[in-house]
Amino acid sequence: MSSKDCGHHGYWSWKRHKVFRRLFACLLCLIIVVLLVILVIWLVLRPSKPKFYLQDATVAQFNLSGANFLSSTIQVTISSRNPNDRIGIYYDRLDVYADYKGQQITAATNLPPGYQGHDDFNVWSPYLSGNAVPLAPYLAVAAGQDESAGFILIYIKIDGRLRWKVGTWISGPYHVNVNCPAFFTVASGKEFRFQKTSSCSVDV
Repeated sequence: MSSKDCGHHGYWSWKRHKVFRRLFACLLCLIIVVLLVILVIWLVLRPSKPKFYLQDATVAQFNLSGANFLSSTIQVTISSRNPNDRIGIYYDRLDVYADYKGQQITAATNLPPGYQGHDDFNVWSPYLSGNAVPLAPYLAVAAGQDESAGFILIYIKIDGRLRWKVGTWISGPYHVNVNCPAFFTVASGKEFRFQKTSSCSVDV
């Protein structure tokens, strides 16, 4: 190969490298601009967490058997509101269960996934059940004492995933935890009476 051919080849190699560098720089700038636009939209709209409320709860069964086994059936009515004016929420997964003093006492019930528009409400009324769930010994004692005292506090919890929708843009999944206090008085004959609608704490 002549020196003229070598010089010609080197020129075109340098030219291609320069074009690739310019394309890469343009692509990088485009990505940065898109990310900045998304960030600005996100900061301007600033999504608020959904609001959850425990509207009602009915205890059909709450029985201790053996040394420390608990069987329970609770129907709850939970509502959710999207407080955002311009942001929708996709609920991809919502698992509801009952908790007593830090221990899960029912199996998780899956709520149907769905979309919640601006200022929309959703209402669910699932049954939560646990059959012969082993309790820690001190919890079995505490449950008996609470019933004898005439009041008991159970937490209804939701563990799930959601996504935000702004226009045509949809965010990645976010973990959501909901914690709803359910305070009951216990009358003679093990009659549980739900006291009042409660606002739930929400972490996203």
